[in-house]
Order: sequence, then C-alpha cells, then structure tokens
Amino acid sequence: MTSFNWNKEAELQWDRRAQFWNERSVNMWDNGSRKDIIPFVEKHMKKGCKVYDIGCGDGYGTYKLHKAGYDVVGMDLSSEMINRAKERAEEIPFIQGDVMNLPFEANSCEGIMSINVLEWTEVPANALKQLSRVLKKDGLLCVGILGPTAGPRTHSYPRVYGDKAIANTMMPWEFQKLAQENNFTYVDGFGVYRDGVKERNYEGLPMELKQALTFLWVFMLRKEGE
Repeated sequence: MTSFNWNKEAELQWDRRAQFWNERSVNMWDNGSRKDIIPFVEKHMKKGCKVYDIGCGDGYGTYKLHKAGYDVVGMDLSSEMINRAKERAEEIPFIQGDVMNLPFEANSCEGIMSINVLEWTEVPANALKQLSRVLKKDGLLCVGILGPTAGPRTHSYPRVYGDKAIANTMMPWEFQKLAQENNFTYVDGFGVYRDGVKERNYEGLPMELKQALTFLWVFMLRKEGE
C-alpha cells in the first residue's frame, strides 16, 4: 500500500485545478469573496515594503499588490499555477515552493499575505512557524481562513470516513488561538459572508460567533517576537 504524501498530493490536485482557478480568480479578487483584501492590506502595510504572497495561485492577487505599490514575490505549491502567474505579470518574481519549507531567508520580509493556504496543510502550526521565520519582528501577516459556511470545506469531508484528504478542519477561531500561541498579536480582521447572511444576523455577536457564520475570516496579525 502506497503511503499518503499530503504535500505531493496537494501539489498534484492544485495542478489539476489551475485552469478552473484561473478562470475565476479575477472576478474573485475584483468583485467576489476577496475584493476587500487588498484594501485591507493597504490600510495596514506601508507601501513599498517587501511582501510575500504565499499560496499566490495564478498570481492575480500578487499582481494587485504590485499595482498597489508593494515589492512583492509570489509563491505557490503548484507549478501550473506559477506558470499562469508568470504569464500574467512577467515583472513580478514568482517561484514554486512549499509553505512547510519556505525558500526564503529568515527575517526577509515586512509583510506576508496568505489567503486560504493553511487550511490545506497537514500541520498548520508548522506552516505558521515557517511564515513567522521569514517575517521580520513587528512585521504584519494577513491570513484568510475559510469559515464553516465555505463551499471548499467539503474537501475535508472524506476524513470522517478515515480517508485521506488535503484539506484540514481548522476553523478561524482555532487559527486565532494558534496565532496567539506563536507570538502573533491580533491587529484587525473582517468577515466575508454568504449572500443569505445579513449584517443584522451577526451584529453585536462575539467574534467567535461572527466567525461561525463566515465564508471567510481575514486576519491582520503582528509578529511580536523571534
């Protein structure tokens, strides 16, 4: 029986999904669930600083960061995604790499954007340690974590049968606790909700209950120590 290699399987699956993702990414970043992320980064990260886009997909979010005035590098596990990213923006460095073993020097950037990446790692704590390693002290980490109402959460379902899957079940409130335990301070955040969820449904609720209704929760965190 062949052993299950999470990272290698994830690379293969994201290679297969590259065309599907590429067809939808522009609308997602310009009008859909990710439309408020770049303005959120601009609110907190100083223009011109070095930012790594970890899990950049086809590079459209990286391109938007570049256009907003950041010194960006895009990285993704999938070579097919990286090929599309390079075709989109030749002026931006794009590299293939694994968040579990980042190909960057320690303390080499002021900011990181990593949207819907840690939910697809076998051990999110180890991936977060890698993000922390390459981020300078007082640097900012923007992370998007899928909420329980997100469609992609179905990819973790086979695990209830004991089958292998490349999606874990970490929820936004669990990531928030993980970040606090690894020397990150919560700076700001916002939720993205499905159309059927209205502001009156979550207004006044504690953060954990707000997160429980989300499609996506976007965090801005500050690295406090080495």
